[in-house]
Formats: sequence, C-alpha cells, structure tokens
Amino acid sequence: MRLPEPEDLTSLVLRTDFGSAAAWEAVLAAIDGSDENRHATYVSDRSFDGVNAQALVDADAAADDDDKLCYLFIADTTTMTDDEHPLLAVDLCDEPGRTFRVPPRWYSDVSANLTIANMDFAEFADAADASGTFRGFDGA
Repeated sequence: MRLPEPEDLTSLVLRTDFGSAAAWEAVLAAIDGSDENRHATYVSDRSFDGVNAQALVDADAAADDDDKLCYLFIADTTTMTDDEHPLLAVDLCDEPGRTFRVPPRWYSDVSANLTIANMDFAEFADAADASGTFRGFDGA
C-alpha cells in the first residue's frame, strides 16, 4: 500500500470509513469552513476502507525516503460518527504511531503549523486533553 502525497502546503486527510457519504461531506464542510485557506488534500479511496493507523505507519515506513510523509489525518469511524467529527492525527516521523484527535475547529491551526514545520507533532499531542483530543493550547 502506498500513501498518497498531499498537495503543496496541505495535509493529507485520508478517509478509512465509508459507512456514510453524508458524514464524509459533513467532515469536509467542517474542515473547509474553518477558515478561508485550503489546508487539506482529501483522499476518499475505497482501497483504504477499514485501514488502521498502524497499517498506515507500516506503509510509510516501507516507502522510499522520497515518498515518506511526516504525519497524516485519518477520517475513521470515530470521525464519521462523533458529532464533533474529530480526525485522528498520526505521527509518521518522530514517534511513528503516536496519535491524537483534532476536531475540525482546530484542524487548520494544526495542519498549517505542521505543514511549514513551525511546530512539531509532539507539541500538539502533548497539549491534548485527557481524552486524547487537541482543543487548542488554552483548552478551549
């Protein structure tokens, strides 16, 4: 399995749950509505249906150095069924497999900072609440 490459200055949002087209559309609308800039490369490919974070970490580890990613966001079953639509952020570089959840409200902040390497994945993961969800640095 090869991970898709995100477009320049965007983060990969990979759909792994195909139970509801309406839920996927709600996730897209929530992410795109967070601000006026484009922060995501969306991939909705059924070959990723049901794939878990560890399989994606393994796929990235097996990739050629030029094809490796540092992180990605998964739109999984939790994303699709939870009213808040929290994406699963997955570290592929520094601590492969480390995760945290991020609701679309904070997605653009996380994506922008990771994309330009202004902040590290761990900074966001360390700021996650007790449920493992990043809700801003002030815990809003």
